[in-house]
Amino acid sequence: MVEEREAEERTLRVAKIREGTVIDHITAGYALIVLRILGITGREGHTVSVAMNVPSGKLGKKDIVKIEGRELSREEVDRIALVAPRATINIIRDYQVVEKHRVKLPEVIKNIIRCLNPACITNSREPIEPMFYVISEEPLKLKCHYCGRIMERQDVLTSLFEEQ
Repeated sequence: MVEEREAEERTLRVAKIREGTVIDHITAGYALIVLRILGITGREGHTVSVAMNVPSGKLGKKDIVKIEGRELSREEVDRIALVAPRATINIIRDYQVVEKHRVKLPEVIKNIIRCLNPACITNSREPIEPMFYVISEEPLKLKCHYCGRIMERQDVLTSLFEEQ
């Protein structure tokens, strides 16, 4: 009985959400970046739970984000895929998972990030949407369609957050 109670005290308990989204299998240490990608500051009124560096059989460690009362857009999922390519998105309704899918980086990324090469035509005043080809997911490497610049994860994060 004492062992059972001690084990229960060591267990992290995060309440189930009634409606919303659970983002699971986020690359360890990236939950706060995912919140930033989603524009979540804590002042929106949604209940948000964050678990970081949680033990995972598949990944070793992972992060989890639960957002009550919000479902993600396709663009938000694509942005998450840039920093957490193994993440899964669970849509919750009435406490049940009604949809579950893994994020998928498209082969071509259009108009989500901009090229960091100041000489790239996408950084001129021309109405050209930035486009990148995925060379590698892990480690993340993208190639600009126009200038050929290779962008890695840190470059992508810089580009994502410069625009906000």
